[in-house]
This record gives sequence, structure tokens and C-alpha cells, in this order.
Amino acid sequence: MVDRLLKVNAYTTFDLLDGRVEGHGFDEEALAVLNVTAPRQDPDHVKLQLEMDNTQLDAVEPHADHVTLSAAEARELAAELEEYAGKVEAAQSE
Repeated sequence: MVDRLLKVNAYTTFDLLDGRVEGHGFDEEALAVLNVTAPRQDPDHVKLQLEMDNTQLDAVEPHADHVTLSAAEARELAAELEEYAGKVEAAQSE
């Protein structure tokens, strides 16, 4: 990905995931970077960041999305991810 907005390095949670952007009148696929961080000093939130490879998108201007979660919200998201990961694993083992 060229012209990235998010810093991507060895500590980035996921890079080069399969992503999709959907909107009114468009649906495009592109590589994506997904990262989870918290402030190094006195952390008071968890930040979830997503950036799609803007070289593969025509309908969306280059940008990165950020969501700030409390510790409780981050745990709730983690629990949902665990639940759905279990459903996918169960379906694949059948």
C-alpha cells in the first residue's frame, strides 16, 4: 500500500487483510490494515484502526477509520470475536 495514513510496522496487528468497502452504488474490494493499540502512558482507551489500500479503490478517498473503545467495550468486542470464531471453526470441521 502506498501513501498510507496509518503507521505499519512489525507491531501492527494485521496487515494485508482482505477488505471490502460498500456504499450506495458501489462495492469494492481492497487489501486492508487493521490495528489495535492503546496509549503507551496512562492508557484510558483502546483504539481500533482500519485503512483500506487506496490504490485499489475508486469510489472512496484515501482515509483511515478509527474507533475508540473503553476497556469494557474492547472486552465485549473480544468476546463477540471469540464466539463467531467458534462458529466458523465448528462449521469448517463438519
